[in-house]
Amino acid sequence: MAYKITDACVSCGACAEACPAGAIKEGATQYEIDADACLECGSCAATCPNEAIVEE
Repeated sequence: MAYKITDACVSCGACAEACPAGAIKEGATQYEIDADACLECGSCAATCPNEAIVEE
């Protein structure tokens, strides 16, 4: 199951740096995960300082 970024995101970019698939990009208001590219490894969720990334 892919991950999603919630409204708790503060756009720090830590998740994008941690993503081995490059599935996380900066969106209009916060970072976004491309579900098709997500490897479901959880490295983004483990890296997020605000716990803003959850499984869908």
